[in-house]
Amino acid sequence: MRLCCMLLFVAVMGNAQSVFFEGHVVDSKTGNPIPYANLSFLNSLKGTSSDEDGHFYLEIPERFLDKKVHISSLGYKDTIALGSAVQLGKKVRMIEETYALDEVVVAQSLGDSQVMNPISSYSIKSGFSSAATPWVLALYFPNIGAAKKYLETITVFVRKEAKFKREFSKFRLRIYDVDPKTKKPSRDLVQKSIVLESDINKEFVSIDLAEMGIKIPREGIYIGLEWLFLPSNWYVNAYQHPLTNKPVSEDRFAPTFAAVYQKNQNFRTMVYGLGEWSDFAIKSPGNGESLVPAISIKVSKNK
Repeated sequence: MRLCCMLLFVAVMGNAQSVFFEGHVVDSKTGNPIPYANLSFLNSLKGTSSDEDGHFYLEIPERFLDKKVHISSLGYKDTIALGSAVQLGKKVRMIEETYALDEVVVAQSLGDSQVMNPISSYSIKSGFSSAATPWVLALYFPNIGAAKKYLETITVFVRKEAKFKREFSKFRLRIYDVDPKTKKPSRDLVQKSIVLESDINKEFVSIDLAEMGIKIPREGIYIGLEWLFLPSNWYVNAYQHPLTNKPVSEDRFAPTFAAVYQKNQNFRTMVYGLGEWSDFAIKSPGNGESLVPAISIKVSKNK
């Protein structure tokens, strides 16, 4: 089955004059750089990410300077600024998010473990990739039963992309609680930035979080996969257009997250882009199964 890509295509700009849009994302109080912040021009499909030093750069049409830029990063309030103001000041100052999280208590004695959404290699049918602007792809896991559960491990499956030649690509793992009214992802349960590396020679990335003692909220939990538009993740997808037969060249960003069909409709998939969460649903023809990110979690019951 061909790869199902969550692609956002950039419109042809013709001969419009381009400018180099660059600067740094920093903490408003300390002035320290904020790595891996995502920047997206609103009402467009153009975006980038800051690197390890908080630096970002992107070639844009000059008219984009009149557009607003949405900036988001783990642990900080979303910021919206005019492109021309960012270009002039060369800095985006973000305000730290301040809200109280439930106390984290390491579970000293764990009972039976359970794997939710177990994945096998043969069940992987497709995948999700990103182009044009950064996104977060999140999968919902319900909390069924009365026992207290703790998040033990997260496993993310990836697909090899032949056109991506580097050995590793980076992405950020996000863990959200659930808004009881909208049922959408809400707060980050972990304020620490968890950036993982995907090895092109391996089918999955797994991380052990048992020591963090993350309790699964009553409403369930969302596991989010955040693309980072870094130079080290970039590659070009070149192909021949099926209708015009003309060559097409697109910027893409690794990794490609694997996808499986899931019968259980509780496993809801959502995407975050341009400042809001939206449902993302692809149904299998015939049986109505939903295509969801190939993410497994292992949870343990507290004795």
